[in-house]
Amino acid sequence: MISAFSANAQNQCSSALVITAGTYTVDSIDGTEIPAPLCINSGNTNVDGGEWYTYTPAENLSLTISTDLPQNLGRDTRFHVYAGSCGALVCVGGDDDGGSGYLSVTTIEVTGGTPYTIAFDDRWEEVGFDFSLIENAPVPENIAFTSSPITVTGSTYAVVDMNDDQLDDVVSVGTSNININFQQPGTGFLATNFPTTTADFLASWSMAAGDIDGNGYNDLMYGGSGGVTFMKANNDGTAFTEVSFPQYVFCQRGNFVDINNDGNLDAFMCHDVDPNVFYLNDGSGNLSFNQGGLGDVADGGNYGSIWIDHDGDHDIDLFIAKCRGGQVLAAVDELHRNNGDGTFTNVAVEMGFSDYHQSWSSAWGDYDNDGDLDVMIGASSFTQGGHKLMRNDGNIFTNVTPGSGWDLFTGTSIEHTAHDFNNDGWIDVLTAGNTIMRNNHDMTFSPVSVSPGSGGIGDLNNDGFLDIQNNGVGWLNNGNNNHWLRINTLGTVSNRNGIGARVEVTSALGTQIRDVKSGDGFRYMSSLMAHFGLGDDSEVSQVTIYWPSGIVNVYSNPQIDTVLTLVEDFSTSVVVPDPATGFAIYPVPVEDVLYLTNTHGMGNRTVQVMDVAGKPILEASVNAGQIDVSDLKSGVYVLRIVINGETLNRKFVKR
Repeated sequence: MISAFSANAQNQCSSALVITAGTYTVDSIDGTEIPAPLCINSGNTNVDGGEWYTYTPAENLSLTISTDLPQNLGRDTRFHVYAGSCGALVCVGGDDDGGSGYLSVTTIEVTGGTPYTIAFDDRWEEVGFDFSLIENAPVPENIAFTSSPITVTGSTYAVVDMNDDQLDDVVSVGTSNININFQQPGTGFLATNFPTTTADFLASWSMAAGDIDGNGYNDLMYGGSGGVTFMKANNDGTAFTEVSFPQYVFCQRGNFVDINNDGNLDAFMCHDVDPNVFYLNDGSGNLSFNQGGLGDVADGGNYGSIWIDHDGDHDIDLFIAKCRGGQVLAAVDELHRNNGDGTFTNVAVEMGFSDYHQSWSSAWGDYDNDGDLDVMIGASSFTQGGHKLMRNDGNIFTNVTPGSGWDLFTGTSIEHTAHDFNNDGWIDVLTAGNTIMRNNHDMTFSPVSVSPGSGGIGDLNNDGFLDIQNNGVGWLNNGNNNHWLRINTLGTVSNRNGIGARVEVTSALGTQIRDVKSGDGFRYMSSLMAHFGLGDDSEVSQVTIYWPSGIVNVYSNPQIDTVLTLVEDFSTSVVVPDPATGFAIYPVPVEDVLYLTNTHGMGNRTVQVMDVAGKPILEASVNAGQIDVSDLKSGVYVLRIVINGETLNRKFVKR
């Protein structure tokens, strides 16, 4: 039982009584300062006094202020709630007659560490009463959409910036055409049709976008039921050239990603009935077919691939959602860890993903904002279990589905994607049955019914809130007052799109992370920009980008509520030694001399330098903690060294 504290509230704002959660008694309203401005528009006549309180929450929460208490039966109250300082108060809430009879109650969202002023006035009566302050978990912002027709031809698969103007466009494709609705600043869309030669394989299962030749215009990859077709944009973005591969591939999800980290964008495609395939880029935009090494189950079962950095080592890993069904290998999800030397190892068993499960896609995001990626693996069938929410603690994943809300959600879909739809700084999931599972900020989720189903996700009206394109309808996010920031990554040493980069944004909310990726969910292509909701935060202290090349760029105090295009440059990255060995190399990128930390006992030990494919390029001796790399050409390399019997690989960039 909450006890009532009898106290005479202070008569002026400047001497307001400091209170915390609890129940308080107002003996009478006889203060000398009248509350202003009015937060409740019910008149200011007959107001002669006020009583003032100040409250500062320890954390973000939902605060209820109420005189609607049994002991107040018959009373008539009114109060106002302010932020800001005395003499410059700003209304954030208040109530008159919102409770039983003429009593008052309101609930507002408050920010930890921010002082709030509560003032009662004598508009209706001066006699005393009790009031309560009740602290509850914060209520997330609502999520809703409004339809807006967008004329398309063919099937719509992509919301992505196709012409490098930092505005997301709408792409739909047919057998012999590509239709792009180019977003115009503040004026909607300009539809442009590009005739193409007949595609050997249509985008019947998936589509991905990325700039494979670095000319500033994104190319497209179609995943068909019989093979893979690429549509390459020319150097002025006025036409597309078809390139199809003859090999049979029963395509599912496809992605653009720099698989061998040579700075050139490659392509990956899930194969339903065979080992997966990928297409390596020779540096001039020419692709070569490869098969094996990235999911080699003989009869496939590969459906939803997504490239993310699951272990935070700043190279890109591969997760494959499987949907074969039955107690067979083709029904076991796969997690391929990037070893940093051009090879990958399936670590699904040790990471907790080795159970049989039927899924077409997975939604990866840092759902608890602790600095590593968690995952919701969405069930397409409940015959082998339901949805799985897996929490990453930095070392292993733990199934935390029970009690998360996902254990009660029975909708099934082939599409599950992770985005912050209400810009509160916490990642939600667009899932089955026209539902967004809203993040409750505590690793639990609540279903929100929305009008759009699955589709490409991006900002269709450049207002900073994520929209959804579904066939001929753009579902525009109604938004709210939350702040936001979108990062457009422009690689120089890395691939031009910056696909595979890890972007971190630090504000009062903490540090949020996003991986730049081409192809999430199952079928659709969504924006390549890294989108961050900021909630009430009005500034960002730092943006950090870990580029695939190994370059790290840090940007301080950037503008918010805008799109920032950040270019990969040669700023020297911070040296972070390996916690187990204390070993690191610097500077990265390097000009002529590479320095090593913790070289005790190395003497003139020989080390190897390899290219990203694992081919030895140079053998060099460690001399006073230094290695001469002046003879290397510009590019990405791996230094291999043995310390205390352990072979260590360190990636670096040579200018």
